[in-house]
Amino acid sequence: MKRKIIPLLIASTAFIAGCDQPSNTNTVSSEAVVNKADAVAVVNGHYIAKSTLEKLEKEIAERSHGQVFPKEKLIEELIQRELLVQDAEQKHLENSAEILAQLESAKKTLLTQADVQDFIKANPVTDAELKAEYDSKVAGDNGIEYKARHILVKTEDEAKKIIAELEKGGDFAKLANKNSLDGKEAQNGGDLGWFAPGQMVAPFSEAVVKLEKGQYTHAPVKTQFGWHIILREDSKAQTPPPLEAVKEQLLPYLQRKKVQGFVENLRKQAKVEILVPLTDDVKPAAVSAPAPTAAAQPVAEEVLVEEVKDKDGKVIAEQVVIKEEVLEEKPAATEAPAAVATPEVKK
Repeated sequence: MKRKIIPLLIASTAFIAGCDQPSNTNTVSSEAVVNKADAVAVVNGHYIAKSTLEKLEKEIAERSHGQVFPKEKLIEELIQRELLVQDAEQKHLENSAEILAQLESAKKTLLTQADVQDFIKANPVTDAELKAEYDSKVAGDNGIEYKARHILVKTEDEAKKIIAELEKGGDFAKLANKNSLDGKEAQNGGDLGWFAPGQMVAPFSEAVVKLEKGQYTHAPVKTQFGWHIILREDSKAQTPPPLEAVKEQLLPYLQRKKVQGFVENLRKQAKVEILVPLTDDVKPAAVSAPAPTAAAQPVAEEVLVEEVKDKDGKVIAEQVVIKEEVLEEKPAATEAPAAVATPEVKK
């Protein structure tokens, strides 16, 4: 088994603050003083806190999905970082215009993140809000999902010839494996498994819904991917998962909605004057009031219930999938979805 190696500072381009006490220079620092009893090492009189090592261990574990590094290597990493910091301070690099600009930018980023977190802490999502969202977006969605096969070809004439073979008693799965642009690779008889209509492009899903169980389309169905012959094998009502099973997925969705409202309210109350000309591609909202974090971006969101199946098609779990689309002020356009042979779940 290959182990994923997480490079430390010397081989990395990203620096992470790892020291907690001012060094013996003339640099003024707001860092807290670390006692020897709370330190893991001392470098030229500067103590490195145990909490710093703990943070590094946690960071490495998250980045490496639980991979553990020897403690001595992590401590050596912190020592090397401290040596570089001390050398930079001796050169007074912290006073350079470039570093000061980067520090100011980092400060603003941290403050925007902190403000969002402060708002979320002060305005937590309540159980009542979770229940209302569940009732509206999950429990209330009693849709139908379908099981189907298809044969995808490049031209309408090809599709009509295959339909003629089906009308003579041809086997749909065999014809899919022989002719379909997807079936040639998968050799799965054109099987699409179970899907909700919204997971497919409109012409395809509309054709599936109109078919009766066991019927195939007697006229080719055109999409941006080519021409399809579609066989509807079965259908069933979707059963939503219980509230407790989807709480963790609904929570961040509701937090984002609250943060979005918070930022929009700040924007309405602010006095903003845009001082540069705007083109058709750059709108005032994008220039004057960027959202502080990805969580606060104005988005259109849709909650869907998706079944998780094993390789044999047996349902082994259910999960809530939230589709997000950043809202932009531009003419509506239909984006080409994933190939219909591998229906893409909205998320």
